[in-house]
Amino acid sequence: YLMNRKKRSNHIIIHIILIIGAIGMLLPLFWMLKTSLVSLAESTKIPPTFIPQEFMWSNYSDVINLLPFGKFYINTLLMILFRVLGSVFFSAMAAYAFARIKFPGRNLLFMIVLIQLMVPSQIFIIPQYMLASKLGWLNSIKALIMPGIVSAFGTFLMRQFFMNIPDELEEAAILDGCNRWQIFSKIMLPLTKSGMVSLAIFTALFAWKDLMWPLVVNMSIDKMPLSAGLASLQGQYSTNYPQLMAGSVIAILPMLIIFIVFQKQFIEGIATTGSKN
Repeated sequence: YLMNRKKRSNHIIIHIILIIGAIGMLLPLFWMLKTSLVSLAESTKIPPTFIPQEFMWSNYSDVINLLPFGKFYINTLLMILFRVLGSVFFSAMAAYAFARIKFPGRNLLFMIVLIQLMVPSQIFIIPQYMLASKLGWLNSIKALIMPGIVSAFGTFLMRQFFMNIPDELEEAAILDGCNRWQIFSKIMLPLTKSGMVSLAIFTALFAWKDLMWPLVVNMSIDKMPLSAGLASLQGQYSTNYPQLMAGSVIAILPMLIIFIVFQKQFIEGIATTGSKN
C-alpha cells in the first residue's frame, strides 16, 4: 500500500511539473494572440492586461493591406518545397553511403559532416553569400533555396534509420542481382519513409523560421519569405506591436496545421533518431 501511494504521489508531482512546463511554453503563444487583438496603447500599458479591453480585429486587415502576404507565402512555400526535396534526396543518398557502404575514409568524412552541426550556421553566411553573388542569384528565390538543399543534420538523421535496417535484407537483394541503386531506391527508401517524413518536417520548420539568410541575400520585399517580411514591421525607433503580432499569427498558422497533421511522424522521428537495433 505504501509503495502504491508513493508511486501515485510521484506521478502527481511529475504531472504537475509537466503542466507547469506546458503552460510556460504556451504563454508566449497566448501573449502573441492577445497582443494581436489590442490597440497600440493597450499593448504597451503598464501593468499589462491579460484580457483585451476591446478586440481590435482590424489589426489583421491592416497588416494584410500593409504587406504583400500573398508573395510572402509563395516565396516561403517555394523555398520550403525545394529545400525539402533537395535535403531529403541528397541526405538519403549520403546517409545510405555512410551507413551501408564500406569505403576508405568513411568515418573521417562522416566526422566532417558532424562538425558542421557543431559550429554556428552564421559562420557559413559569408562564403554562401559570395557563392550566390558569383552565380548572380542575389535578390532571387534561388538564393533562398541554395543553403538548405544539402543538410548535415538530414544526413545524420537518415543514417540512423538506415542503420536500423537488418543486413539480411541487403544481402538477399545482392544475391537476387540488385545493384546499389536498386537496393537504395527499391528496398532501403521504402523502409525509411518515416525517416524521410521526419526530415521533411524538420527541414520545413528550419526553412520557415530562417531569418538571417533571407535578409542578407534579398533586398526586395517581393522576394522575401514570411520571416524576413515580418521583420520589416520592426521599426528602428518604434514598432506597432499589435500589427506585428497579427502578422506573426497569420505566419504561423500553416506550419501549425502541418505539425498537427504530421505530429505522429514528427514525434517518431525524434524518438528513433538515436536508436539502433
